[in-house]
Amino acid sequence: MIGYVRGIVTHLFKESCYVDVHGVGYRVYVPTTTRQQLIEGHEATLFTYLNVREDAMQLYGFWTEEEYELFILLISVSGIGPKVGLGILSGMTPEAFKLAVINGQVQQLTKLPGIGKKSAERLVLELKDKLAKMTHISAESPAAIQPIGVAASGAAGEAIEALVSLGYSERDVADIVESLDDGKRDVSELIKVSLIELGKGR
Repeated sequence: MIGYVRGIVTHLFKESCYVDVHGVGYRVYVPTTTRQQLIEGHEATLFTYLNVREDAMQLYGFWTEEEYELFILLISVSGIGPKVGLGILSGMTPEAFKLAVINGQVQQLTKLPGIGKKSAERLVLELKDKLAKMTHISAESPAAIQPIGVAASGAAGEAIEALVSLGYSERDVADIVESLDDGKRDVSELIKVSLIELGKGR
């Protein structure tokens, strides 16, 4: 098993990167949060999981041990494969995901890519107790019952969903879209101006 890789990031793609380790280029699939930490030409250390299938071997990498450990838990759930697990980590911070599971917030979880109602219910059923023990909080604790956030509605909500479908994480685009939503812009215009702001690296 490859526990981690350390090397120079030579290429960055939407969902993966190449890491040169002593002249060998490893393709590593990464969540959005990890990708945002990587810089071409700079050294990086990624905690990795090697997924072996009949037709391929794929390496998944994570910037922090917390993300790695959560990924391992995710793929232990029936019906959750590595790609869906990666999508979950790209769509929510580990903290937000843990609280959503502990609170049994099925509706919140269904907003994640590849997660329907049944999958969300399975995540809660299989991970609730494990995550509560890991985070030392329970569904009754004050920290756990705080709402994660209310999803934007109307044009802003549709714009956020469209941008998430383009590969942006919800937490990256929500503040921008909501700040630009003056009630006069339609969905397409909101998407357009939000993309401009995202391009500025805001």
